[in-house]
Amino acid sequence: MTERDTSESWSLGRAREPDMMTRLSRAGHVNETKMSGIPPAGSNSKSVMQSKPNTSEQLPPSGHGSGKMPRWLKSWVLWALLLTLVPGGIAFMAMGMLLKLPSAPNCPSIFWPLASASVRLHCAQLAASKQTVKDLLQAIDLVKLLPESHPLREEIDRYLEQWSRDILKLADESFQQGKLEEAIATARQIPEDLPAHQLVKEQITEWEKTWSEAEGIYQEAENEMREQHWHDAFMAAAKLLRVNNKYWASIKYDQLNRLITSAREDGDKLAKAENLVQSGNVDNLLKAIKIAESIQKDSYVYPKAQEAIPKFGRAMLDLAQKNLDRRDADQAISIAQQIPFSTGLQSETEDFIAIAEAQRNAWIGTVAGLETAIAQAQQIDPSRAVYDKAQQLIARWQLEIEDVSKLEKARTLASQGTINDLTAAIAQAQQIPDSNPRAEEAREEINGWVAQVQTIEDRPYLERAEEIALLEDINSLQAAITEARQIRRGRALYREAQRKIALWTAKIERIEDQPYLDQARDLASSGNLPAAINVAQQIPSGRALSGEAQAAIDDWRAQIRARENWSKAREVALAGTPQSLVEAIRLASRVPRSSILSSDASIAIDQWSQQLLDIARSQGESDISRAIETARLIPRYAAAYNAAQEQIRIWRNFLNPEPEQQFEPLLPGGIQQQQ
Repeated sequence: MTERDTSESWSLGRAREPDMMTRLSRAGHVNETKMSGIPPAGSNSKSVMQSKPNTSEQLPPSGHGSGKMPRWLKSWVLWALLLTLVPGGIAFMAMGMLLKLPSAPNCPSIFWPLASASVRLHCAQLAASKQTVKDLLQAIDLVKLLPESHPLREEIDRYLEQWSRDILKLADESFQQGKLEEAIATARQIPEDLPAHQLVKEQITEWEKTWSEAEGIYQEAENEMREQHWHDAFMAAAKLLRVNNKYWASIKYDQLNRLITSAREDGDKLAKAENLVQSGNVDNLLKAIKIAESIQKDSYVYPKAQEAIPKFGRAMLDLAQKNLDRRDADQAISIAQQIPFSTGLQSETEDFIAIAEAQRNAWIGTVAGLETAIAQAQQIDPSRAVYDKAQQLIARWQLEIEDVSKLEKARTLASQGTINDLTAAIAQAQQIPDSNPRAEEAREEINGWVAQVQTIEDRPYLERAEEIALLEDINSLQAAITEARQIRRGRALYREAQRKIALWTAKIERIEDQPYLDQARDLASSGNLPAAINVAQQIPSGRALSGEAQAAIDDWRAQIRARENWSKAREVALAGTPQSLVEAIRLASRVPRSSILSSDASIAIDQWSQQLLDIARSQGESDISRAIETARLIPRYAAAYNAAQEQIRIWRNFLNPEPEQQFEPLLPGGIQQQQ
């Protein structure tokens, strides 16, 4: 049977005409009757042969021999042919009808209330073979209502179980494709009165659990991405590979990996922007803001980027404030004007610029500048955040106007440069209270003018002292010092006077102590080093020549030690033993290179080291081990050191000879074999 025989147009409850097979059977039977000329059983009609005589009897008599049969009816050949064909045809048709197989039922046209169980099962199998949810449900509906006592019930239950599982399988395919709701809806179409319905609940529970687990993993990865924990996000995404769902383990896993990769790239951009901010450079801050603005809305880093943009703008505003604190108003305003609108700091930026422009005018230091600054600050609306600060500045600048007037008058007086004018300027500036904004500036001006007055007053003392000191004798220098000491501590020229006094004092000390140092050097030149040291020690420490005298004393003492060491070394070397020669070499090596005895000590060290080597060689004739120990006493800086080391090597080889190589007789080819 073809697929059109079980078209979806047929329905279980649709009423039909009497069975089509019955109608076809009846039609075929009538045709067969007509062809054979045999009436059906129970028919009241007569045969054709019986009716012909009656018909001929009714014909009117003719003029050509009425009552005679036609000639063709008298032919025995015709009758023999008829008697042969008619029974044979009837027999052939009867046999065909007996051997003809019954045709399959036409499922779309069946009237189901009267259909048999076998027909229902047959049509249900045809529907189920299409393996669609609709056809499987139709197959179930065809057979599930048959009574429990029906002979085919066991087979029907087996089919119902199989078809229910097929529906669940189709639902699971939808689930694996990521269509959870469709899968649940499909599974719930399985009738509740079937035993397999319990599998539906279990399967739906399992699907929902798997789906919830996958969504949790996905959410976990998204949270890690938002926190820019890229490694943890990838690790979370890898968990999807273990989820029992192809959609989550493949499509969603690949999608999540792409999202993480893209988010990580955006995270790297944001990290680069944050690094640029650390530089504190305006250009880098602007670059950082542009980088953060380039991160798209669909990125998981987008919220972080949006949080960062106001921070970067705030950093620019802080940088502008630092410049304003340094009174670089032009640079501060320039930075504030470059802050982008995306930072959301437009109102704060406008307020900052308004205050900065007012302060720039106030810092000019003139009354006109302060009045301009006050006028600008008064334009700030009370609704602005900086209104209170502007009012404070206005009050301060109003006080400064008075202070500036007094300072300008004081500066005008001080410009004359006389003591009286400077004193008047100081008095004028002192009228500014310490609590006023310009008090510190006034104090700085006062200190400068006081220093000028002190300089004018004390300069004559210092000039007279310098004139007296020109003779550079002790009395003149002491008189100059006395004159300079009239400049008291805390005065403007006090430090300069103290430097002059220290210079003149040093000259006096040199004049007084130079004879002692000269005498000591004369004694040292004559070789009387102890006397030279005693004379040089008469120069007290802390005086001008004390450092020079101490250096000379240290040198002379070193020469005395060198003489003592040299003398003792020669005395010890006279014993001629290895130990005495080693001690002599040690003492001689203490003679410093700067001493005149250094050359004699070097020659003696070489001679004594050679003498040690000779002793060692003599010992080597009878006791090589003792000779080696003696040779090892020669120091590295001695001339005989290398020769001693070579001799030691020879003696050691003699005591521990290396094994000689033994050779076997020549092998074929002239090759010796070593052992």
